[in-house]
Amino acid sequence: MNLRLLALLPLLVLAGCKPTAQELKIGVSAPMTGDISAIGQSTKNAIAIAQEEINAGGGIKVGDKLVKVRFVIEDDENKPESTATVFQKLINQDKVLAIIGSQTSKCSNAGAPIAEAAGIPQVTPWSTNPNVTKGRKFIFRACFIDPFQGRVVAQFATEKLKAKTAAVVYDVASDYNKGIAEVFRDEFTKMGGKIVGFETYNTKDTDFSAQFTKIKGGKPDVIFLPNYFNEVPLQIQQARKLGITATMLGGDGWDNPELVKLGGAVMNGAYFSNHYSPDIDNPIAKAFIATYQTRFKIVPDAAAALTYDCAQLLFKAMATAGKADSRAIREALAVTKGFQGVTGGITYAGSGDPVKGAVVIKVENGKFVFDSAVNP
Repeated sequence: MNLRLLALLPLLVLAGCKPTAQELKIGVSAPMTGDISAIGQSTKNAIAIAQEEINAGGGIKVGDKLVKVRFVIEDDENKPESTATVFQKLINQDKVLAIIGSQTSKCSNAGAPIAEAAGIPQVTPWSTNPNVTKGRKFIFRACFIDPFQGRVVAQFATEKLKAKTAAVVYDVASDYNKGIAEVFRDEFTKMGGKIVGFETYNTKDTDFSAQFTKIKGGKPDVIFLPNYFNEVPLQIQQARKLGITATMLGGDGWDNPELVKLGGAVMNGAYFSNHYSPDIDNPIAKAFIATYQTRFKIVPDAAAALTYDCAQLLFKAMATAGKADSRAIREALAVTKGFQGVTGGITYAGSGDPVKGAVVIKVENGKFVFDSAVNP
C-alpha cells in the first residue's frame, strides 16, 4: 500500500462503509497549454495519482459518511487574465471547496485575491513570490519563497563556488523572475560579492546577445538566470557562443526534463535551487516517484511533487475539518505542523508560507544530480 495512503488510514473509514454519491470537489488551475505546458502536464499527472490513491480507500470521512474526492482541472494558459477567469469558474460554477494552483507566481497573484474574497482556501504548489500569500488568510503554498531561495543561491555561489563577481539576466515582466533576481543581487552583495551586470528582457524574447555582450566585459564568475526551463537553454547557448565561461546558476523554474532536452551538453556544470531531489532518502518521496515512473515513464519534477503534496495537505485538512466547509478546511490548514510530504516537512507558523528547506541540483551528463541541502 502507498505510504501516503497508509499515513491517512486513521482518517479514513475502510471497513463496512460505502461511499455516498456526494463528492468533495477541489479545483486545479494549471498551465495545460501555453509556454510552460509541460508543467501543466506534471500537475495533471500528480493529481491523477493523488485522486486515485485517496478514492481507493473510499475517500475522506465527512461526519459519519465516507466521501470521494474529485478534482476539477482548468487551463490557465500561464496567463494572469486566464487564471482570474479559471478561479471565478471554479468558485462560482463548480462550487469547489478549495483550489490547488496556480503554478507560476504571476498567475497565483491573479487568482489569490479572488479566492481570498470568496473564502476559498488556495494552496499553490510552485509560486515562490512573497506577495502571493502576503496579508491573506486563505492563501497557502507548499513551496519555499523567493527571499529564501535567492539567499540559498547567493550563499552557494559565495561559499561553495567561491564566486567574487556575478551577473543576472531575468524577465522583467514576470513576478517570479524579477523577485528572485533582486533577492539574489542584494544577498550576494551582502556576502561581499560584486554584481557586474543586472540585465533584463521581456517575455518571449529570443535574442539575448545584447545583454550577454554587456555582461561579458565584467568577467563574472557566475551568471544567475532565474528564468524558466523553456528559456534558459537558449540563453546559455548564446552566452557560450560569445565566449562567456561563467558557471550558470538558476532557480526552481529550471526543474523540468525539457531543460536538458532543449539545452543538451551546454547545460552540464550548471546548478539550480529546487524543492526536492529524486535522489534524496525520503520514503514518502520514493513511493511517489516509483508510482509516477511506473505510470508516466518519467521522473517527476518539483512541480509534480509539490502538486501531490498540495493534494495531501488538503486531504489531511478536510479530514481534520470533518465537514465539507471551506472555512473549516482553512482553519485546519493553518495549524498544520510536521506534515511529511514528497518535498519534505511542512509546518505553517502564522502565515501561508511553510517552514521548509531547499536543495541544490547539479546538471551532470544530462541528468539532475543532488548536490547539497539547505535548511532554513
